Amino acid sequence: MEIIFLGTGTSQGIPVIGCSCSVCQSTDPRDNRLRVAVLLRKENQQIVIDAGPDFRQQMLRAGVTDLNAVLLTHEHNDHIIGLDDVRPFIFRQLTPMPIYCDERVAGELQERFAYAFAEDPYPGAPRFELHHTNQKELIQIGDFDIGIIRYFHGRLPIQGYRIGNFAYLTDIKRITDKELEKLDNLQILVISALHHEDHHSHLKLKEALALIERINPQQAYLTHLSHKMGAHQDVEKLLPENVCIAYDQLVLSLDN
Repeated sequence: MEIIFLGTGTSQGIPVIGCSCSVCQSTDPRDNRLRVAVLLRKENQQIVIDAGPDFRQQMLRAGVTDLNAVLLTHEHNDHIIGLDDVRPFIFRQLTPMPIYCDERVAGELQERFAYAFAEDPYPGAPRFELHHTNQKELIQIGDFDIGIIRYFHGRLPIQGYRIGNFAYLTDIKRITDKELEKLDNLQILVISALHHEDHHSHLKLKEALALIERINPQQAYLTHLSHKMGAHQDVEKLLPENVCIAYDQLVLSLDN
């Protein structure tokens, strides 16, 4: 399985509009971050986790021509607002786009993208096929066996995913011991770390590193980084040997 980081930034991305800080002005391409999302590829099957406002650009940049499904972590705009841009896949594949999310998120989609569920849709409208993940511990999409990891983004319950020895937890602040048990024996963990200061709904770097130590993956990658975290090359020097900063267009390979 290939893991392609489509975006590794926060809801504002990097550079932030109008910001003159050293990170936003950096010439290191690793400091240029679209909104957070990841593509998983196995043979001729491809799924994405989250579809934010940069989704179209991400699909073009990664050369994606077919898409089997979209997994959503939660309903914040930087994770769902690009869903309209699945239309070319729908038109090419001649089938509604399967979207996997919990029931609360599905309700938000039906409100924000009401035209995608209309009984008499206008020509060219997307069509979404919603799959609720409530009460499910495992979902299957083609050859992907996907476990659901539940945790909290502030007080908002959201979900991440485990596929084989890979797990993806973005926008995380708190997780129960029961859910942590689902993360044993990971080869690769992707986890968010916003910046260095306390935040009500995101792990700061110190907290993310402590959680990584508890989970004990072979390798961890940090995502959903704010420009306040610092430059890629500087922050990497602060990290343990088994922790790296992810960056846009990074590709990882996983045998599972």
